[in-house]
Amino acid sequence: MITLDELYEKLKPIRVGNPICEFTREHCERIWPTIERIRELKKEKNAIILAHNYVEPEVLYGVADYSGDSYGLSKKAKASDADVIVFAAVRFMVETAKILNPEKTVLDPNPNGGCSLADGIMPADVKKLRKQYPDHTFVCYINTTAEVKALCDVCVTSSNVYRIVEAIDNDRIYFLPDKLMAQNVIEHCRRNGIDKTINYWDGTCYVHEEYQPEAVDFVRKANPGVDVLVHPECAPGVVQKADFVGSTTNMLDHVRGSDADTFFLLTECGLTGVLQSEFPQKKFVGSCTMCRYMKANSLTDVLGVLENPQPHQIITLTPEVRQGALRCVEAMFEYTEQPTSK
Repeated sequence: MITLDELYEKLKPIRVGNPICEFTREHCERIWPTIERIRELKKEKNAIILAHNYVEPEVLYGVADYSGDSYGLSKKAKASDADVIVFAAVRFMVETAKILNPEKTVLDPNPNGGCSLADGIMPADVKKLRKQYPDHTFVCYINTTAEVKALCDVCVTSSNVYRIVEAIDNDRIYFLPDKLMAQNVIEHCRRNGIDKTINYWDGTCYVHEEYQPEAVDFVRKANPGVDVLVHPECAPGVVQKADFVGSTTNMLDHVRGSDADTFFLLTECGLTGVLQSEFPQKKFVGSCTMCRYMKANSLTDVLGVLENPQPHQIITLTPEVRQGALRCVEAMFEYTEQPTSK
């Protein structure tokens, strides 16, 4: 269990170009009583706190039992023996925890837990598409609601999307909702001689679509030898200029094993904060782009949902939606964990 001094040591290296992510000793002292109260409530209620890499560092380091990307946290939710799961992320991720843990109380502390991807496609859209593309396997990115997952065949994350699309025994695929990730999948298949027809929905992550290839060129020119890491939600022109493409956990592992000393990450800058904390000897360059949805999570919200959860913060799913979405998510686990033929 982290101490006040250890918390400050974790937070003080974080400098990602925004005052929300700069931490003084005085700030740590101010938030410490809230952290201690959250710890007490976790013990009282046999609760576990999961936090995505993009949320505020004081949540990640102060109270989270596990942090990571959507795939890793989904597995932690599935394996948890806690009675209560508090998921500091966005709504669709919290729903995934409920899909995997129907008997547990799953709480969403986020007062603004939307997502430009998840909010960009509705169940009615998927029903219409399935009639239009009856021979296609429907693949949904995890950034979708439970209702949308229930209408699809398999879910994917940024860490397993290429592997799963390759493994699907159908050469016709409909990918939703992220058109940029779909375009990257199409390019991956073309480059590797995989013959699949992939249609896709016209959705984007508002954070990742901001990145342009020229930004990579500019940073490379200003920082010779920089290692460029890109999330597959970025445009293909950006991905093609990267040294490494992967999920937030993939990126963290890459930095951990890299001999480079300077890095440019094209993803939500919460991950840059994590890496600055974990690797203070390394340099991270580039601008800070924050997700307003992820950053809406706060220690105060986590405390409030543990003390007195409101009805809208308690995740409930109908049996029909939960069973359909579970089938979709379990298919992801099965594809990901089966041996590859390569």
